[in-house]
Amino acid sequence: MALYLLSYDLRKEGRNYKTLYDELAKFNAIRINESDWCFSRFQTDAPRLRDYFKQFIDSNDALFIAEIAHWASYNTEGTPNDLNKP
Repeated sequence: MALYLLSYDLRKEGRNYKTLYDELAKFNAIRINESDWCFSRFQTDAPRLRDYFKQFIDSNDALFIAEIAHWASYNTEGTPNDLNKP
């Protein structure tokens, strides 16, 4: 299982985060910072996840997905360790 970071910038006025948040919830994603989320996935890669999540944002929004091998944090809302909590 691989660990992924998803980061976004929703640029439209009157931003609608609900669709994206709902999908992140289905992935059991953990919020790391305001626009950064972490989740685990099997048998996929960053380009496939980017293409999948593009449907939940507007065409002028930004999206970044990265597979994470090592990480460290300071003073964040959550960490990848929170993915293992019941």
